[in-house]
This record gives sequence, C-alpha cells and structure tokens, in this order.
Amino acid sequence: MRYEMMLPHQIRTAIDQKWPVVLPLGVLEYHGEHLAVGLDTLVVVRVLEQLESEMDMVVLPPFYYGAGSYTVEPPEGNGTVQVDTDALAPFALHLFRSLLRIGFRNIHAVIHHQSENFLDGMPTDLSFKLAGRRALFDHLLAERGEGWWGDNKMADYYQQHADGDNPFNWIQVHPMMDQSIIEQYDFDHAGIGETSLLMALDPSGVDMTKLSTEKWYLESAQHASVEHGQRAVDLVLERMRNVLR
Repeated sequence: MRYEMMLPHQIRTAIDQKWPVVLPLGVLEYHGEHLAVGLDTLVVVRVLEQLESEMDMVVLPPFYYGAGSYTVEPPEGNGTVQVDTDALAPFALHLFRSLLRIGFRNIHAVIHHQSENFLDGMPTDLSFKLAGRRALFDHLLAERGEGWWGDNKMADYYQQHADGDNPFNWIQVHPMMDQSIIEQYDFDHAGIGETSLLMALDPSGVDMTKLSTEKWYLESAQHASVEHGQRAVDLVLERMRNVLR
C-alpha cells in the first residue's frame, strides 16, 4: 500500500503484522540524452510496484534527492541534482526516528544508484545507513534506558539474534542489485544495462532516437532491449522477495 493513501487503521494493521515498510531511495542524475534523469529512483519504484501487487507491504513516497554528484556531467542544462551528505544524514535521521515512533519495526530503504560499490559505501547509501543506526540506538536508549543490553533480562539476546528477532535489523538499507545479480547482468551507467532496465520497467522514460554514443559510457546502449532488461527485473524481483520477507 502507498503510505500517503493509508488510513490510520491500515497503518495499525501494518504495524501489528510487521509489514515491510520500504523507501525507494535515489537521485536525479544525467543518464545521457535518451534516458530520464530519475532513472535510478524510477527503477526501484517500478520494482516495488510489482512486489506491492503480490505481498503485504507499505511503500513510502520515493526520495529522489540523493547525492547525484557531478562526476558524469556538469549540471547546467543536463539536470543532475546534488544534495550533499551534510543535508542527507539529518533528513534520514529524522525520517527514521519518526517511522520508529509510529511503530514500524521492519523498515527498508532500497537504492540502485552507485550500488556496485554498496559494500564500501557511497554518499547517499552511507548517509542513510548511518542515520538508520543512529536512529535505532537513540530509540532503544530512550525506550529501554541506559544499560538495557547488559541487563540480565537480555541474557537470550544472541538466541533472539539467531531467531531473527534483532532490534538492530529494524532499519536496513539494501542495494536493488546485489553482487550476485551484478555478476549476471550489465551494471553500468546509461549503457546497455540501465537502458534495458528502464525499457523493461518504464519505457516512457526512454527515447532511443535521442541516443548519442559520443561518450564511452553510452556506447553499449545501442544494443539495449526490453528482453535484456527483463532478465535483470526477474533477478531483482526474486532478490527483493527474499529480502522483504
């Protein structure tokens, strides 16, 4: 369900049943002349729309304003929006604090942008990861008091952890494509991989008549196809089903 359309009784059901609450996280960034600048976020949104039709979940309004950076092209006339981490981290902290206070305990952010480096971390995902951890520590301290983890009542903490009942997992940040998918599919910037992916998920964001291959990272896009993109979509859907369940 779309969070902005939920009634309070539906929110309480989602809390009681621990539905996954998912934030599509991304950027607005130049992806050549042939692709929508919102590609990195749009693909996450479209994947979640498909999952929403088959499982109980809450989809938060997407956050498009990550650190797009100017490493690909300058922003003038090209559309990249750059919001620095010194603004992202406080926003994410307040968002996660609020979601925890509402009562959600199964919160996820999903990102595609720069996620080939997800294990090392990139500006947007690192900002949200750190904010999620800080929000959790603050919430647990406020709710349970100082020394809560060391209290004898927590003697079964590691068993709880093994059983999957771990409070530090209440907020998680995931790449839409993990390393296993990247090993099977062309992970690129506006080339065959991303062009095919958007063709399969939202063709209205692709205009191949505008494709220019004068830049190295765009050359492979001329070979893009819906069929190729659907391979990635199938892999991503299977992965996200497992992550969110």
